[in-house]
Amino acid sequence: MPDNTKPKPPGAFLAMVGAACCAIAVPFVTAKEGTVYRGYRDIVNVPTKCSGDTNDVVVGRIYTKAECAESTDRQLAGHAEPVLRCTPGLRDHPEQLSAAISLAYNIGGNAYCGSTVAKRFNARDWSGACDAFLAWNRAGGKVVAGLANRRSDERALCLRNLPRKDAS
Repeated sequence: MPDNTKPKPPGAFLAMVGAACCAIAVPFVTAKEGTVYRGYRDIVNVPTKCSGDTNDVVVGRIYTKAECAESTDRQLAGHAEPVLRCTPGLRDHPEQLSAAISLAYNIGGNAYCGSTVAKRFNARDWSGACDAFLAWNRAGGKVVAGLANRRSDERALCLRNLPRKDAS
């Protein structure tokens, strides 16, 4: 899905979410997305580059390590914005915020904001929000094993250091 976010300066993701979330989210998302230094078509035929970036992709073009690092930072910052806007209570909870950013990175900010995950976070139903990650396991209308595995891993991350239901 296209990236409709404004360009961000290098390091924007760290500045936006803080060191704790950044230290969790960057390796988590890049491990889940993988890094491919050329433009390619993903499993549902969307042009993609680097670590899952679908913005301004030239299929077949080789991207440098520096370009991909900038791309990942920009994409993480761009997907953290709607997560923080829709679920502001996650700001002080790096594991849950990282899991939510990973989900938004994969499904898009609008889909995240309208999701049961976001609704449950906002209701402070922390474990219910984590469980709701598991519903996002399809691409092209079909269950995809890789997505089911990713959602399971996001759920496990989300459940770490879980706040109490009444905690903000």
